Amino acid sequence: MPEVPLKDSVGIVSPRRVHFGEDLALRSGKTLSGFDLMIETYGKLNEDKSNAILVCHALSGDHHAAGFHSKNDTKPGWWDHCIGPGKAIDTNLFFVVALNNLGGCAGSSGPTSLNPETGRIYGPDFPVVTVRDWVKSQVMLSDYLGIKQWAAVVGGSLGGMQVLRWAVSYPDRLRHAICIAAAPKLSAQNIAFNEVARHSIINDPNFHDGRYLEANTYPKLGLMLARMIGHITYLSDSAMREKFGRADSNFNTSSTNFGRDLRSGNLSFGFNVDFQVESYLHYQGERFSENFDANTYLLMTKALDYFDPSVDFDGGFSEALQHSNCKFLIISFSTDWRFPPERSREIVNDLLKAGKEVSYLEIEADQGHDAFLLPIPRYINALRAYLRQAHTEIIESAT
Repeated sequence: MPEVPLKDSVGIVSPRRVHFGEDLALRSGKTLSGFDLMIETYGKLNEDKSNAILVCHALSGDHHAAGFHSKNDTKPGWWDHCIGPGKAIDTNLFFVVALNNLGGCAGSSGPTSLNPETGRIYGPDFPVVTVRDWVKSQVMLSDYLGIKQWAAVVGGSLGGMQVLRWAVSYPDRLRHAICIAAAPKLSAQNIAFNEVARHSIINDPNFHDGRYLEANTYPKLGLMLARMIGHITYLSDSAMREKFGRADSNFNTSSTNFGRDLRSGNLSFGFNVDFQVESYLHYQGERFSENFDANTYLLMTKALDYFDPSVDFDGGFSEALQHSNCKFLIISFSTDWRFPPERSREIVNDLLKAGKEVSYLEIEADQGHDAFLLPIPRYINALRAYLRQAHTEIIESAT
C-alpha cells in the first residue's frame, strides 16, 4: 500500500487518552465517578500557553480532526483541509486540541466503555449528557493541559453549540468564539428528525434494550435508517440534484429520461434499489452502522435536543450572551436547511443586542449543512484571515 502524502499536513499523529479521577456532576443530576477523554493535539503550545485552539466536533465526529494515524492510513482527520501548517487553523501559529466528547464511541468514556461500578459495558446505563456537561469536561481538560484561556474555541453544527456554551458559561476562558452552521437551539423540525432516528434504532429487533453488545450484535437496520434520514438533511436539494438528479424534469418511464440517476440501465418495476441516490443512502447507512455505536447516537441527538442556554436566563438568549467577554465569528451557508442562515442571524442579532463584538459571514454554497466540513474557498479564506488576526492580537498582548 502506498504511503500517504504528508505535504501541508500535521503528519502522523497519535491519539492520547486522558483520565480524570474527579467526579463530574451532570445536568441530569447523575454523577460520573471518573472518566476518560480521547484527544489529539497538533502544533506547539507557546511559552505562556496563549496560542491554544479547541476544536469541538459535531454529532458523529471525534478527536481525529487532522493528520494520519500511520504512513499507510488513507483517511485523514475529518477537518484535515482546515487544520495544518499554513491552513485556516494554522499549526505553525496555534496549538490545536481536538477531543472525542463524553458519551462518544472513539475512546472517551461512553456506552461502549466498562462501567467501573459493575464491570459490565455501560450500554444504556451511561447517563444522558448535555452540551453543558461536555463543556464542563472540556474545562477540566483545559486545566489538565494548563490552558487558562483558549485563543479560540471553534466548532460547526453541534460543535458550534459547544462554542456558544463556552462563551456563556466560561466567559473569561476564551478570546474568540467561532460558531459555524449552528443555532441558539433546535427547531421543532430538527427535534422531530432526531426522534424518528432514535425511534428507528430503539425499535430495531437487535437493539436488546440497549444491551446489544452483550448479545454480540447491534441494531444495524435502525442505525442505517437513522443515518439515511440524517444524511438527507445534511445535503441540499441542489447538491442532491447535482449528484443524482434527473436529466429531464418531465418524468416518464423511458430510460432516456432518467439520465444518470438510474443505478443501472433498467427499471425493476419493483421495490429494489433503482436509483443512484438510493444506492448512495444505503451505502452511507451501512458504513455508518458498522463504525458508530447506537447508544452513542441516541445520546448525541438528545444533547442536540436539550441545548438551549437561554433557559437559565428567563428564556432570553441575548441575556445569556450578556455574560460573554469574547469576540465572535458566526458563519452560515446559504443552502443549509438543517441550520439555515436565519438561525445564525438570530445569534448575531442577540449578540448585537447584548452589545458584543461580532463578525458574520454567510457563504453561498450548494452543499447544504455539510458545507461546514468542506474546503469552500471563501469560507476557508475567511476563517484563515480571522484567526491570523487573532494570532496578531496574541503577539500584541504579550508585548
